[in-house]
Amino acid sequence: MINKLTAKIQKTQAPIVVGLDPMLNYIPKHIQEKAFKEYGETLEGAAEAIWQFNKEIVDKTYDLIPAVKPQIAMYEQFGIPGIAAFKKTVDYCKEKDLIVIGDIKRGDIGSTSAAYAVGHIGKVQVGSSSYAAFDEDFATINPYMGSDSVKPFMEVCKEEKKGLFVLVKTSNPSSGEFQDQLVNGRPLYELVGEKVAQWGEECMGDTYSYVGAVVGATYPEMGKILRRIMPKAYILVPGYGAQGGQGKDLVHFFNEDGLGAIVNSSRGIIAAYKQEKYAKFGEENFADASRAAAEDMIADINGALEAAK
Repeated sequence: MINKLTAKIQKTQAPIVVGLDPMLNYIPKHIQEKAFKEYGETLEGAAEAIWQFNKEIVDKTYDLIPAVKPQIAMYEQFGIPGIAAFKKTVDYCKEKDLIVIGDIKRGDIGSTSAAYAVGHIGKVQVGSSSYAAFDEDFATINPYMGSDSVKPFMEVCKEEKKGLFVLVKTSNPSSGEFQDQLVNGRPLYELVGEKVAQWGEECMGDTYSYVGAVVGATYPEMGKILRRIMPKAYILVPGYGAQGGQGKDLVHFFNEDGLGAIVNSSRGIIAAYKQEKYAKFGEENFADASRAAAEDMIADINGALEAAK
C-alpha cells in the first residue's frame, strides 16, 4: 500500500490528505435539516448528516488528492450509527480509489493490539470465512507501550501489504510534556523516530517503508531532524492551516526526491466555506469551497517545494 500511496502522490502531484473529521457544527444547515427530517434529531440523524457531508466533499475532491484520513472519534461520538457512517465513508472513498488512512490512534498490547490491527487493516476469521471489518489502508498508532503495541500491527501489515503511521512528534502544544523530555541527553521523540526507522526496515516497500511516522507541521525544526533519522519512513504531517503550519514550513519533511511526506488538513478543507477567503461559495456550495481550499493547499506546498530546490 505504501507503493500505491507513493504512486498516487506522484500522479496527482498533491502530497496532501484531507482529514474527514466532521463535527455537526461544520455541516451546513440544509444537510442537517434533510437528515433530521428523515431520522429525527437522533444519533441516526446525525450520522446521516455526516455521511452526506462527507460524500459531497469526496465527490468534489477525489480527482485532486491521493488520500483521506477519517478520524474515528468524530464518528464514535454518535455511537453505532456513527460507526456505520465511518464504514460507509471508508468504503465510498475506496470506491473512488482514494487511499484511506484510518486515524484510530490505537496503542494497546498483545492480543488486544492484534485485535485492533485485524479489525482495522486486516481480516478477522469467522468460522471458515474471513472478513475485512473496517478495511482501511493505513492506521495511526501510539507507540507509548513499546514494541509490544506495534509488532501486532506490523504482522498484519506484512500479511495485507498495508501501512502504519506511528505517533512520533505530534502537533499539539502540550506534546512536549512527554515527547521532548531528555533521555540520556536526547529528546524522547528522537528515540521513537529511531525505533520507527528500525521497525520500518522489517516492512519495506519498493522505496519507502510500510511503517511511517506522524510529525506535526507546527515543529518544522524537529521535522528536519526526524527526516534525517527516518529517511525511508513516510511522514504524515498534521497541523497545516488551522493549527498554523504553512507550505514554507514543511519543505524539510520531504526527501530530496520530493516525496516522503503527506500533509493533512481537516477543518481547513472540510469547513472551508466558513472561512472569509471562501465565503463567496456559501453554505449551499460548501464542497466547492473545499475543492478550492484543496487546490490552494496543493499550490502552497508544491510552490514551497519548488522554491526550496
